[in-house]
Amino acid sequence: MQLMKVDPRALKANPDNTRQSTSTPQADALLLATIKAVGIIQPPVIFAEAGGNGYVIEAGHRRTRMAIAAGIEEINVIVVEAANDNGAMRSMIENIAREPLNPVDQWRGIERLVALGWTEEAIAIALALPVRQIRKLRLLANVLPAMLDRMARGDMPNEQQLRTISAASLDEQKEVWKAHKPKKGDTASWWAIATGLTKTRMFARDASFGDDLRQAYGIEWAEDLFGPGDEDNRFTTNVEAFLGAQQEWMSSNLPKKGFIVELNNWGQPQLPPKAERVYGKPGKGDCTAMYLDREGKVQSAHFRMPEAKKANGRADPTAPGCEDGNEAIDLAAKTRPDVTRNGLDMIGDFRTDALHEALAQAPIEDDTFMALLVLAFAGQNVSVDSGSETSNHLYGSRRFARHAVQLIGENGKLEFATDTLRVVARLTLIDALSARTTRTDSGIVARIAGDAIGADTYLPNMGTEQFLACLSRPALEASCGGRSVVPRPRVRDTRAALVEHFKEERFVHPAALFAPDDAKLAEWLAKKMEHGGEDEDALADGKMRGIGPGADDESYPSIKHDAIDKPHVPEAEDGGSAADTEFEELDEADADTSAEDPDTAYGIAAE
Repeated sequence: MQLMKVDPRALKANPDNTRQSTSTPQADALLLATIKAVGIIQPPVIFAEAGGNGYVIEAGHRRTRMAIAAGIEEINVIVVEAANDNGAMRSMIENIAREPLNPVDQWRGIERLVALGWTEEAIAIALALPVRQIRKLRLLANVLPAMLDRMARGDMPNEQQLRTISAASLDEQKEVWKAHKPKKGDTASWWAIATGLTKTRMFARDASFGDDLRQAYGIEWAEDLFGPGDEDNRFTTNVEAFLGAQQEWMSSNLPKKGFIVELNNWGQPQLPPKAERVYGKPGKGDCTAMYLDREGKVQSAHFRMPEAKKANGRADPTAPGCEDGNEAIDLAAKTRPDVTRNGLDMIGDFRTDALHEALAQAPIEDDTFMALLVLAFAGQNVSVDSGSETSNHLYGSRRFARHAVQLIGENGKLEFATDTLRVVARLTLIDALSARTTRTDSGIVARIAGDAIGADTYLPNMGTEQFLACLSRPALEASCGGRSVVPRPRVRDTRAALVEHFKEERFVHPAALFAPDDAKLAEWLAKKMEHGGEDEDALADGKMRGIGPGADDESYPSIKHDAIDKPHVPEAEDGGSAADTEFEELDEADADTSAEDPDTAYGIAAE
């Protein structure tokens, strides 16, 4: 075996070469580019032609052809002795016993080249790959090392899953990998891992706002290197900021007779009642409804309002509509709300926690207790299994039973101390009243109750990044009023200044206060009074269906005030009554009540 230089044009092809099929143009272009960039790394193997003066190629036909195409006059070759089979076996082994680089090794090789001073563009030219492909491989630098080790063994996610994984932070990847780490011998569940790391993306190609609003709302674009090459693949996961900027752009670019509307449950714009949507070319008097679709794009729809008719059947020119002179359509142009949906959810949580803490700690008079209990059971989240003729629906919760058993003595009758009653009343109110924006919402009665006992003082400091991010620009600037914070040109700078300011000062947004809006309270009262019926007359007479103030016109019914240290429920015996058995079931259902965490509202109330 010897190394020598020869003219590639003087080498002859081996008729016994294993690889007879033609390589693809893309593969030839890649090899040609690498030869032009770094030359031939592995010299071709040749042997002397039998009975002649020439040389035959044993391995390296493509390298030789591409060297000729690159215009190289001399190349290094390795000369070996001719085999008995004309090199057929060695040619077969050379083409089969090889393994291509997996993506992880490709990435490590690229990172090594970058460390040595190669640019992405130079690497792309040398490997005949798009620059975008080089950047895509470099995304593996954002993947958790434990995941990289799994990928290096050949257990690779697909392209979509890799895009999702690399876009997440290392802390998020670590948490998800901990939950979905495969057992020994199993493959990784990349689908579950990608699902756990998936975030909603809002794309720059769907944005109508410009760079000024982007900077004002602190939106930073990231490049989706896995997206189609002919599209704008920039995106952001800051959904609240993206939608806020879109909403502000719509407010600033409303056409004449234009309105901002919301989507209905079917993803269509919610047009005003009796509006007729126009699918063709809009007329001069038609209105325009602008809205954000489910992908965050600004869309528009045209509609017209019907003309009101007079008694004689002629159209009324003064009727509300969109015609010139008749602009009084019953659809107010909507701007971005001061507090977003996520912000309202947070306010609901703040209110509920503050209300429960106030119910556990605030001083409450006994008469206020009774009024609060009435309010609590009037909440829209409360249902009771009742045998009353006026409440024959049979659904609800047994949650209150664990409190009721504390008021029942050994003889099955009411037996409790006044302090026990107060604690149980607080626990019952905590269970019943809620201001969360879920199915547990008690409605306006929770706000009335919170206002009555001063629950505003228990609201937390809302001057945090998480909550202030839910406020619109006008609401943020309004929060600066009366404080030493000056609104900045960019929303995120104003928000950062407010967060820093409220580290030393408590901030409660006015929308979070418990006192209900006067108009909504009046509407609620009027609606509920419509169902009062005969009860109002009975209350005016001082009695209702036989219920009076108490025996001998006493202000309160007589209650035995023997204090008990621990409630006891009698055990059900053979032949016992159904009531006894029911008490036993209630006690068993809530046997661990006493183990409540002392730091919770329940524990505070029990103390």
